Amino acid sequence: MSSTETQIRQATPPSSPHDSDTALFLRAAWGQDTERAPLWLMRQAGRYLPEYLAIKAKSSFWEMVRTPELAAEVSLQPLRRFPLDAAIIFSDIMTPLPALGIEIAFNPGPVVANPIRTKAQIEALRRPEAEEIAPFLAKAIGLTRAELSARNIPVIGFGGAPLTLATYLIQGSGSKEYEDFRAFLRLEPAATHALLGKLTELSIDYLKLQIEAGARAIQLFDSWAGLHDWATYREFALPYNRAIFQALAGLGVPRIYLAVGASHLYPVIAELPCEVVSVDWRLPLNHIRSHFPNRTLQGNLDPSVLLASPEVITHEAHQVLQAGLGGAHIFNLGHGVIRTTPLEHVAHLAEVVRAFDRRS
Repeated sequence: MSSTETQIRQATPPSSPHDSDTALFLRAAWGQDTERAPLWLMRQAGRYLPEYLAIKAKSSFWEMVRTPELAAEVSLQPLRRFPLDAAIIFSDIMTPLPALGIEIAFNPGPVVANPIRTKAQIEALRRPEAEEIAPFLAKAIGLTRAELSARNIPVIGFGGAPLTLATYLIQGSGSKEYEDFRAFLRLEPAATHALLGKLTELSIDYLKLQIEAGARAIQLFDSWAGLHDWATYREFALPYNRAIFQALAGLGVPRIYLAVGASHLYPVIAELPCEVVSVDWRLPLNHIRSHFPNRTLQGNLDPSVLLASPEVITHEAHQVLQAGLGGAHIFNLGHGVIRTTPLEHVAHLAEVVRAFDRRS
């Protein structure tokens, strides 16, 4: 058994996660080849829902994130419309960064007021106490969980991987090439490692806070991992992601990792001690399962399929469901719900996934 497989097994809670009263999503996340694939969607809480837009018309994004009652309401909205098997708390990967002393706005994506370009800026970042990072998020998780407990639907917490957070902090905003960030990695590798170390410490505290508040699973989003080659990922991403997952071992929650556009990195990603690997839409699940033996795969419908006809949605969803056979599978999109997705198409997808018997 590899050291990675040993670390995964050590993270399994002492009580069986496969009991029939355990939520379907959690049974699959812990590795059970369930009778049907549990379903949730990245960005299921958000801009394609009219009830979300009604709140957004009165509140800024930061106000929604930082007001527990609003964040809980937004998290619950898709669960009231669709028969989903998990909720994900409404927040953003940038949420913990102001605790370091970083000023962030959304326009509409994240914009860093003073991008990090020097070692002095990194040294000046403060080390917040765990309880001051995002107390509003902990309360939002508690409110969301209380509403869903009777339905046995778990709440997923999440955070951004250190290298992805550093991408925004150094570049300053979204970019096509992220040239400033990629240059900084080469020009200032020691400073980059110092920044990644601080972001790792922050992320561990932030994710533990969510678990203590009631999150039943944690997803680590590495949105920009796909920018990098093997050597760069191995140096600047792998050790920090591994440290986060190791810090969460033994806390009774499955750990999920998503790297977008990163199929070329799967042999390296396979070294991470996590229970679930979320896969984007670029490769079929059955083509990559060999990279992740004894892991749960999550995904991987192309989000644009939900813009097509119900017949196309049915066909494409069945393709994903068939490819997910042969091991544990959580059905999801390969990335987030597109803003213009029709509500009836999401409802149709849920119907198709729930009707698919994985044991027939």
